Amino acid sequence: MLKGIPKILSPELLKILSEMGHGDELVIADANFPAASIARRLVRAEGTGGTEMLSAVLQLLPLDQYDSEHFILMEKCPGDPADVSIWQDYTREVQKYEPQTEPAHLERFAFYERAKKAFAVVITGESRQYANILLKKGCVLEEQ
Repeated sequence: MLKGIPKILSPELLKILSEMGHGDELVIADANFPAASIARRLVRAEGTGGTEMLSAVLQLLPLDQYDSEHFILMEKCPGDPADVSIWQDYTREVQKYEPQTEPAHLERFAFYERAKKAFAVVITGESRQYANILLKKGCVLEEQ
């Protein structure tokens, strides 16, 4: 057991977060995401919600300060009446660490293609639709 590390971050996910470099991308996916067929590295966290996982990851992962699209959500399919209130939850979580940031959006199939290149995909048990988020890692800046 370690102090200060969110308990929902498995040793496998901690290793992956540590191995990621500047510009590498991480997808936190909902339960419907085709993670097994897309992921280069798959972390299973089906007992965890998307917002809970995002909050835990953001405690350790800096976002890319040089790319305004360091926080990307999957767009809804045109005409889909799905509730996307999860986007507000995700935005609030990210803004705790990056107050001025706003999410970018990526069309569903373009999101899948980008996810195939991501360093890793974390599949959660989040049941809300379109609860897929891509984070681009930045640099850990030396404290002044």
